[in-house]
Amino acid sequence: MLIKRKSIEAQANRKEGPGKPAAKPRKPRFAPVTLSEEKGVIYLHFGTEWIQGAMRVRKPNWIELEYAQQMMAWMLFIEQPTHVAQLGLGTGALTKFCYQQFPQAQVTAVELNPSVVAVCRSMFRLPPDDDRLSVREMDAMDFVTDPANHGTLDALQVDLYDATVRGPVLDTPEFYEACAACLKPEGIMTVNLFGEHASYPRNFKAIGYAFDDAVCLAPVHEGNVVVLAFRTKREFDFAALHERAERITAATRLPTRSWVNGIKAWHTARQKKAGGS
Repeated sequence: MLIKRKSIEAQANRKEGPGKPAAKPRKPRFAPVTLSEEKGVIYLHFGTEWIQGAMRVRKPNWIELEYAQQMMAWMLFIEQPTHVAQLGLGTGALTKFCYQQFPQAQVTAVELNPSVVAVCRSMFRLPPDDDRLSVREMDAMDFVTDPANHGTLDALQVDLYDATVRGPVLDTPEFYEACAACLKPEGIMTVNLFGEHASYPRNFKAIGYAFDDAVCLAPVHEGNVVVLAFRTKREFDFAALHERAERITAATRLPTRSWVNGIKAWHTARQKKAGGS
């Protein structure tokens, strides 16, 4: 059964209005962190059947889930990041990959649940913090609204779901505006959404409010849709993107051709819609 609870991150996302007293801070309550294993892959759950992350035991630094691979699509546009951040640690797949792949970059992960951090260290081979890696136990909204983080990130990867998996727990224009503020002018945010869920149009509209441009990759799994949001609008040179994709695949084995094809399909459909309106 699904555990019904209100995420502290969702609570933080609701601003007090005029005449509304600020709510007293409450100690957060978390769903239990549970694990399952099948065919050499360990899966992370929050007490439900919903998968929150995965790791292949024999390839601990590989990104196992396809949607998580798509979260790295910003690599098509940014070759040498100096600072990458992840909101929502999961199994640490994206954090580990960035830490290994970009030895010159600072890598920051933000996770509210201390049990998730602990299980990542003990079961999912997340390295200890050092001069490049920082795992911060804090609310994602506090991170993106902290002026100290503004203008510091090349890439921001957002994957914020609680046990009920009813859509991202942070989804307002104010949240995405704060995410945009954390990026450098040419920075990119990737977000995991559910394309066939009621939360999708709300999130995509909010992203469009905060960013100059946004495109969607093709849905995977049971409808996960990864959105690439650009702080500064870009012109797409698809020949150059395919060349870049080939280099990334040669170095990482990530399926980058499908990313470029997804961006092109979205771009073409948007042009046709604009031409017909």
